[in-house]
Amino acid sequence: MRDHYDFSNGIKNPYADKLKKQITIRLDDQVIDYFKNMAEETGMPYQNIINYYLLECVKEKKRLELVFK
Repeated sequence: MRDHYDFSNGIKNPYADKLKKQITIRLDDQVIDYFKNMAEETGMPYQNIINYYLLECVKEKKRLELVFK
């Protein structure tokens, strides 16, 4: 390995803005169990499945409707 690397001619990753961000989110056990079961059925990580569901909400501009009794 070199002692010094020159990145002055490097280019920015064009996909850097599309990278996922790690956050902390509180979910009910019931929600986590649901997606973990789906993950076992599909072979996909449950976090990815949750992300796809949320992306669908974004694309369809779904809005939450709360009704209190």
